[in-house]
Amino acid sequence: MTQMVEGGGGTALGTGFSFSASGWWVSKEDDDSMQLKVVMPGLGKEHVRLTAEKNVLVIKVVGDKDKLEDGGNKGPVVKSSRRILLPVDAFKMDQIKAEMNNGVLKVTLPKTKDEDRKDVFQIKVE
Repeated sequence: MTQMVEGGGGTALGTGFSFSASGWWVSKEDDDSMQLKVVMPGLGKEHVRLTAEKNVLVIKVVGDKDKLEDGGNKGPVVKSSRRILLPVDAFKMDQIKAEMNNGVLKVTLPKTKDEDRKDVFQIKVE
């Protein structure tokens, strides 16, 4: 399976975690799912945001909330992000699971079986 990566670079929160074009994740694949492991030393789950839409998985590293002049909070500051383009309809995007443990983010992407895909049709040969 081919993954294409795009997005900005940089080091997150000065921890040495870098969104470089190569080597920032390890993937493992079996018949049912693909697992991504991203080493993010010094970061906890409060620093990571994941979103999935269509065939794109977005991993963001966030810092502390910006303070507004009136004392309110603006929201978390995105320190860096990465978009992973996945094959269309290859994964069950609404069933992705993620966990953060000891600075390692593990993302499990369940595969869509060919028989469950709505864009794959079996054609009877006569």
